[in-house]
Amino acid sequence: MKFAIIKERKSPPDRRVVFSPEKLAEARTMFPEAEFIVESSNVRVFPDEAYKALGFKVTDDVSDCDVMLGVKEVPVEHLIPNKKYFYFSHTIKKQPYNRKLLQAMLEKNIEMYDHETIVKKSGARLIGFGRYAGLVGAYNGFRALGLRDGLFNLPKVETLVDLDAVKAELDKITLPNIKILLSGTGKVAKGAKEILDHLKIKEVSDALYLTSKFTEPVYCMTDVMEYNKRKDGKVGEKWEFYKDPTGYESNFMPYAKETDFFIAGHFYGNNAPYLFTREDAKHPDFNINMVADISCDVDGPVASTIRASTIADPFYGYDAKTEKEVAYNQKGAIAVMAVDNLPCELPKDASEGFGVMFLENVIPAFFNNDERGILKRARITENGKLTERFSYLQDYVDGN
Repeated sequence: MKFAIIKERKSPPDRRVVFSPEKLAEARTMFPEAEFIVESSNVRVFPDEAYKALGFKVTDDVSDCDVMLGVKEVPVEHLIPNKKYFYFSHTIKKQPYNRKLLQAMLEKNIEMYDHETIVKKSGARLIGFGRYAGLVGAYNGFRALGLRDGLFNLPKVETLVDLDAVKAELDKITLPNIKILLSGTGKVAKGAKEILDHLKIKEVSDALYLTSKFTEPVYCMTDVMEYNKRKDGKVGEKWEFYKDPTGYESNFMPYAKETDFFIAGHFYGNNAPYLFTREDAKHPDFNINMVADISCDVDGPVASTIRASTIADPFYGYDAKTEKEVAYNQKGAIAVMAVDNLPCELPKDASEGFGVMFLENVIPAFFNNDERGILKRARITENGKLTERFSYLQDYVDGN
């Protein structure tokens, strides 16, 4: 079986890749029956020469390969019919802007596997860039804080060599006495927590956070059952909430009254209550003035996220009274960091981490008869049709 590391063609360019040269060499050693080809790229964080140096064929034509391994969406005109593709398709939530992409994959008889759909039996994701989104998102939040309040001037992550350099910059700053709330408990939130812990910010319990004043910066990591509650007043259960959140309402306002800086690292599921609404943000007790929205659901659960921002221009302000965008440093505004492709700022570390997970969980499935059901669960399209697991996308494909 022939695998191709394909060139990223989405604009703006993404420098990440599924496998670093070293990890690809490890894959070749582990699976000698596999052949790995690299499509030439002038944007990838690892240059063509790095793959050539380890004996890989680098070429402009990978049409003879069976499995195409990419990161971001493949432009429709570059899809090769009758192949297997792995990339983030951004179609499984029926995203309108990628309907044509899914339609094209069905028309071209492409077997599609989305990195987001590579999951355990329980549904927990096995691979992703979540940790790096969390790391960069939290750092960017502190960068915005320093710039807005004239406290310090952190450089952009994209100008730094790697994660060690990012942490070295954080060692130079001193934080004011603020209260920081981090939502979520998954890979994204844990990545953000890594930054908070590196800064030696004291972690406190929900109870202390909501009732106490402090003489040093502190943070609280809060789970879905803390910022949501059952409408009937009974004790909620996480499994119940995930299955059907319609019986729940937001319990976020007690946190909003005590928080200066909110880092949104949660996963937001369909039909779940919004954390805070535009009306909530108008409340005189609403204290949050800085939001690093790593989850970045636009016009969704975090009311101040009215658009995604960019690596080039990562910050904007939200005026709660007018519900309009303003300068991020305007007095009284909520400063917002809502970059939706954060791991792109740390392409080397992100790619190396991704390759470890992909080699452990995905490549073996091609050679052990998919004994863990990884490929079966992840397969979105097959033989020109949606698989049973993803049949809910049919109305989306049909344009309804």
